Amino acid sequence: MKVIIFGGNGFVGRWLIKALTEDGMNVFVCDLANEPFEEKVPYLQVDIRDKAQLRKVPFCMDDIVVNLAANQYHLKVPIKGRDEFFFDTNTKGAENIMKAALTEGCTKLIQFTTDMTYGKPQYLPVDTAHPQNPFGPYGQSKKATEDICREYRKKGMRITIFRPRMINGPGRLGILKKLFWLIKCNLPVPTIGNGRNCYQMISVFDCVSAIRCAIDKGIPDKEYNLGSKSPPAIRDLLKNLIRETGSHSIVVPTPGKLVKTVLGCMGAMGVELMYKEQYMIADENYILDISETEKELEWEPQYADSNMIVEAYRNYLMTYKQGD
Repeated sequence: MKVIIFGGNGFVGRWLIKALTEDGMNVFVCDLANEPFEEKVPYLQVDIRDKAQLRKVPFCMDDIVVNLAANQYHLKVPIKGRDEFFFDTNTKGAENIMKAALTEGCTKLIQFTTDMTYGKPQYLPVDTAHPQNPFGPYGQSKKATEDICREYRKKGMRITIFRPRMINGPGRLGILKKLFWLIKCNLPVPTIGNGRNCYQMISVFDCVSAIRCAIDKGIPDKEYNLGSKSPPAIRDLLKNLIRETGSHSIVVPTPGKLVKTVLGCMGAMGVELMYKEQYMIADENYILDISETEKELEWEPQYADSNMIVEAYRNYLMTYKQGD
């Protein structure tokens, strides 16, 4: 038995490869990049949008497939053709993997999607039965992927779906890069709204441990949320970060509705400081219910939001200095 990781050169994939190889598991990596990040494991360059290329993947009946491959907002997102940008990889690519695996009798899959499939929280905490009404094409592409997963479950596949909050950890910046720049420069840090709402994250290491738990449990045929425990209010999270890093920045609340209107207008003109799926929930209390994940997978997040963001900032400073 081996674990075939699609998107193994990506952020979660790199840490997953390290963890599984340390566990003594047989790992096979597939990625669009032409060179492997980890040279010690078998590697195949594969474009999951190409069905012919997927026929080269050595699927076996007892293998476990982990699909982490996705187009996300930290990449260069086109202004035009945005639906195609997300759906071709996130949805059609995922379906191609499922079809290729099932053709070879490989029936176990772990699929990462996103909490963005939920859209605006209608109640808290958000459990896996919450309605899925995503704001934009990324969340929509992942919801469509989940719909396809359910179709393949009917065909005999066992599929664990993970819906993580924003994944944080060493080497991952994304939207935090702009925030960190303000703090580094001792500039005011605006919140969208009053900052009293909670904005939950999840550590990359807790994502990896959840995958390991799902493997140990035989790939449960269910959806699971991934998030931290007891996330603080955004203003408290930012104040702690500023204090811990010695910055002289201050946290400045802003009128949430007005800011979101301005961001929407800027986006319509092709100037996007944040994407709709990011800013529309920025002033919302957004906490995922992780109780089922904890109970059924015997998993527990080990990293707190405050520790995650401080570690990410320090990693940002190291990268910034190296760039100089």
